[in-house]
Amino acid sequence: MGQIPQRFIDDLLARVDVVEVVGERVQLKKAGRNFSGLCPFHQEKTPSFTVSQDKQFYHCFGCGAHGNALRFLMEYDKLRFPEAVEQLAGRLGMEVPREGADDPRAQARERKRQEGVNLLELAASFFRERLKMPEAQAARGYLERRGLSPEVQGDFGIGYAPGAWEGLKRHLSERGVPESVQVEYGLLVHREESGRTYDRFRDRVIFPIRDFKGRTIAFGGRVLGDAKPKYLNSPESPVFHKGRELYGLYEARQANRQLERLVIVEGYMDVVALAQFGIRNAVATLGTSTSEEHLQRLFRLVGEVVFCFDGDRAGRQAASRALETVLPLMIDGRQARFLFLPEGEDPDTLVRREGPEAFEDRITCASPLSEFLFEEAGRGRDLARVEDRERFATTVLKALEKLPEGVLKSLLLGELAKRTGVEAGRFQALMKAAEPAPAEAPPPLPEAPPGEWGEPEPAATPRRKGAPLSLLGRALQLLVHEPPLVARLPEEGGWWPADDPDAALLGEVIRLLRAGGYRSGQVLLAHFHGRPEGQRLAELVRRELPIPREVRGEELEGLVAHFRRQHQQRSPQSEFEALLSKERNGERLSREEKQRLNELVLTLSRR
Repeated sequence: MGQIPQRFIDDLLARVDVVEVVGERVQLKKAGRNFSGLCPFHQEKTPSFTVSQDKQFYHCFGCGAHGNALRFLMEYDKLRFPEAVEQLAGRLGMEVPREGADDPRAQARERKRQEGVNLLELAASFFRERLKMPEAQAARGYLERRGLSPEVQGDFGIGYAPGAWEGLKRHLSERGVPESVQVEYGLLVHREESGRTYDRFRDRVIFPIRDFKGRTIAFGGRVLGDAKPKYLNSPESPVFHKGRELYGLYEARQANRQLERLVIVEGYMDVVALAQFGIRNAVATLGTSTSEEHLQRLFRLVGEVVFCFDGDRAGRQAASRALETVLPLMIDGRQARFLFLPEGEDPDTLVRREGPEAFEDRITCASPLSEFLFEEAGRGRDLARVEDRERFATTVLKALEKLPEGVLKSLLLGELAKRTGVEAGRFQALMKAAEPAPAEAPPPLPEAPPGEWGEPEPAATPRRKGAPLSLLGRALQLLVHEPPLVARLPEEGGWWPADDPDAALLGEVIRLLRAGGYRSGQVLLAHFHGRPEGQRLAELVRRELPIPREVRGEELEGLVAHFRRQHQQRSPQSEFEALLSKERNGERLSREEKQRLNELVLTLSRR
């Protein structure tokens, strides 16, 4: 897939409002012309995090984090640069264009991705059509008995997988889809011993699993007979990761764009049955416990999450695991509740028996996280006994250690003090004593000269002094500070010393700048987010660049001329040995270095 053009990124950032993007994830309050809140990137008790609507940037005076809406999504949601652009564009209904997609490998990756999307949509259509056929009479009867209207079935795209072993396989093969691709995306099962392939889903009611854009990425199937397992999910595939996806999230957002609360239930039928009764804010995990990634996704959309469990022992154990997972995410402004259903009931059966209003009342009255935490810690303990009170307090303190600093943590410490008769200050001292020694603070995020990235000059912070830059490092620094300077470089590569530690990174930066036409150092750094190369580039940005802007182009051209002279003076044998040594040491050669190595092999072989 090609690079995202700079003009599109500029247009996107001009249209999006950083206050809206940040405000969906951080509780903000108006503070004069700006907005302020607790920084999401470090723990703090008093707000030092500011978002400017006029200048479209955020800045934390505590930890130095700063940037625009794109940078915020990457840092907060842990997204790669292209994913963050996609998400911002999706808010505005914009398609992300690509440039420089003439690389055969990029074209192959894009074809493969599109092939998978088309295949799964084709399969979803096949299942929906089969639900209308005579062979699906039992499936339609099952859905009718569950009280699902045609409208709800349509909203969720419910279908039917026929009982034949190769029904879907034949359908897709006739349309030119290779069996290997059908296996890769989980539609066929391949038996190693016999080499045979056959449909994974047979004689099952099918529930398409969709991503946030509504694209089918996997399927779940509910058996009609006595076959096992009762519910069957697609396996992991290039587009489906069950620890990340939630069934019904797309449908919930379609039903209500102003969601405030989401309810996590156990299965497909629970989600669909609640939707049938007008409760359109339920989602289900896909055969896994609720993960931190699941909850991060939900808390980006809503301020309150309700866990819904059976009231039996297994349900209590699942709730305890959910509590462990959600505690570190409970920054102020978020709520988590725990709903336990009567034993032998699930949301599907209970909403039919009690009706939607009674079920909504149960959700509203679900136990707050604080109540469930104290209840679990005190289960089976007599708090009139000193020893049991000690174990109770220790259990609660271990849980509170996972909570972010904030009002909720302070209130829970106060409540623990009331229940045990121990002063809250003593508990705070115990927690502080248990904290590990603080690690060295990470270096501040990259800063830029005032106005260069469209951000204000942050409060002065001392710059860390590193080792002296090599000449190649200086060339790389010039490009990071002034991306348009790439136009002054020779079209052909290989003019820089291949054995320099920055050689491979320089080649990658040049290719990226030419493909994307980027003018912003911030956007360039975003491409390397989360990689060691990104740390290197950030270090170069933090370093002072004492060369006046008007002569930086001449400086870069002078460096190129120097490297070329050095290159001409160097013997082919020594250059060959340097490249070969680098490859033998396990370092990856850049495309230019590999090309140069091949040229040197031919040159030396003629001698």
